[in-house]
Amino acid sequence: MTVHFIGAGPGAADLITVRGQQLLGRCGLCLYPGSLTPTDLLAHCRPGARLVDTANLTLDEIVAELVAAHEQGHDIARLCSGDPAVYSAVAEQMRRLDVAGVPYDVTPGVPAFAAAAAVLGRELTVPTVGQSLIITRAQARSTSMPDGEDLATLGASGATLALHLAVNRIEQVVEELLPNYGEDCPAAVVAQASQDGERVLRGTLGDIAQQVRDAGITRAAMIFVGKVLAAESFPDSFLYSAGRPRG
Repeated sequence: MTVHFIGAGPGAADLITVRGQQLLGRCGLCLYPGSLTPTDLLAHCRPGARLVDTANLTLDEIVAELVAAHEQGHDIARLCSGDPAVYSAVAEQMRRLDVAGVPYDVTPGVPAFAAAAAVLGRELTVPTVGQSLIITRAQARSTSMPDGEDLATLGASGATLALHLAVNRIEQVVEELLPNYGEDCPAAVVAQASQDGERVLRGTLGDIAQQVRDAGITRAAMIFVGKVLAAESFPDSFLYSAGRPRG
């Protein structure tokens, strides 16, 4: 039997992939992050499937559930918010399943930054304005950042930034980015993208922190910083240019 790590998407139940939905309908056990999983999404689970909220479970307890279900002959759906490739904590679960000899696979999902960019109505890679995107976070009560991945160092590139898990430290984010981006650099915050409580703030590095505090946003938010957020005068992409060789 197999553990299926499934990207649940950014929140809206209809943003799960077709493959993810089909797997939910087949598995006898579904482990899901309670505070991040909409009830409508769990409706895709097989009738009679056992549902386990992992919000208050330790890693050992989660892996024990996965191993026990495998030994009992069940396929398992392990829902992850967004996409399993980014800030999902699946790496340590996979490592332990490898030791236990439990097979697994991964079904990607819509990542939070992509859903937030869609809400903003912005492409994050704009010709001649910004062609690189750095996905990162701010240091808080969590695993320390590796050397060289602090915001001051990453910001030296001038690339577009998409920050997860950082809205509670918005002042620190702004302080570290101002030297490289300047107060006038466009910035945006999208909270609960694709969900009922979705909120959008647009501004600059000079005012975005105050906007966040005034709005009372404290969780489930993406921060974007970069010129692409306000780009208007830029050349058309070569992709569809009449001068591009075809055939």
